[in-house]
Amino acid sequence: MASFDACRTKMEGEGISQSAISAFESTFNSLVSGNTGMIPESTISPSPDLVSATSINLEADTSLLSQTVVLKLNGGLGTGMGLDKAKSLLKVKGDDTFLDLTAKQIMKMREDFGTNVKFMLMNSFSTSSDTLEYLQSRYPEFASEEGLEMLQNKVPKLDAKTYEPATCESNPSNEWCPPGHGDLYAALVGSSRLEALLKDGFKYMFVSNSDNLGATLDLKILAHFAQSDAPFMMECCERTENDKKGGHLAVRNSDGQLILRESAMCADEDEPAFQDITKHRFFNTNNLWIRLDKLNGIVEKF
Repeated sequence: MASFDACRTKMEGEGISQSAISAFESTFNSLVSGNTGMIPESTISPSPDLVSATSINLEADTSLLSQTVVLKLNGGLGTGMGLDKAKSLLKVKGDDTFLDLTAKQIMKMREDFGTNVKFMLMNSFSTSSDTLEYLQSRYPEFASEEGLEMLQNKVPKLDAKTYEPATCESNPSNEWCPPGHGDLYAALVGSSRLEALLKDGFKYMFVSNSDNLGATLDLKILAHFAQSDAPFMMECCERTENDKKGGHLAVRNSDGQLILRESAMCADEDEPAFQDITKHRFFNTNNLWIRLDKLNGIVEKF
């Protein structure tokens, strides 16, 4: 089996945190072992009914906002939309970009609730400078806030035949790529941001994609999350005909664990079941709620 040693050496040379190296090593080992990542229909069952947001009868508790941080995942480039910079800088209404509207949402929330709701961005090495320059020019009050940016890690691209780190002498930056939004946890730990947030009294984190303007912090959902004492919560929607080719929530039969199955994890023969929205009814919006203290407890175990 191919060795991870060359990747580790390269990542350590770039000063990448041990948490990120360990996460990539796990993915690397899965790749070289021949694990396809496929999830056969026979190994899963449909998700049970979920708690409906409309059924939450709790009163909004604004006192929880002082313990809550809003984080936008902002690591993606808008190349598929004709941009060579952060996707969040795409204009969506008049001269307003996704980032403009997000900043305005946060400012309105701070005004309405009379509290300085903490705001963070997880940028990548590809989006950091564009994003920070834009905020500095349009919203200097955000740009100057301590702890605004958390940088996503980067991982080496691999030679498809040898699994050795790829090289590009003409432009070494092409040897790297962002690992995706799942890097959130390794980035929180490796950057020491998780430790700093806990020290400052933060307990809850609401995470969403930077191009999802419908993802706003709902105080009733926050109250429900706090009362539930759950370590993690995910906002889901019911699939429609327009969503049938996207991923869905399911239960893994072997251990009863809720999982997500994406289209790339589905064999051709399972495609009819994958697209059956009456069977697999829910999809992940990637609006996530995280108990920071419980996440830290998990980290400390490993």
